[in-house]
Amino acid sequence: MNGQYDDIINLPHATSKKHPRMSRHNRAAQFSPFAALTGYDAAIQETARITEKRRELTQDAVDELNLKISFLMQGQDGMKKVKVTYFQEDATKDGGMYIKEEGYFKRIKSDEKILELTNGIQICLIDIFKIEII
Repeated sequence: MNGQYDDIINLPHATSKKHPRMSRHNRAAQFSPFAALTGYDAAIQETARITEKRRELTQDAVDELNLKISFLMQGQDGMKKVKVTYFQEDATKDGGMYIKEEGYFKRIKSDEKILELTNGIQICLIDIFKIEII
């Protein structure tokens, strides 16, 4: 052999007596990418999140909802199980999303215009899109 590094090629790997050897995981972490713009990923995800616009009810749909609400308020044959679809506005973006809740009807708070289920869920009457009595 007559190469430039012949004198050191077969020497053992140098090990520090002061510092312990770094694990492969920690060593790799030194070279992993870093977030130069903190919050950028969250901003991208928020922008990509899809919201819906509130759909306007036809007069027939409003009449049907009113009929079902009055039927629920009569409550002659015990508690009725219902599935309510309602609109919930998004706190940060325009629009919102439609949510379905299922439970037993408890009451209508007339002064607050709220439908309440026995599981504690309260839904504003103007946000209700559909009620199914199960």
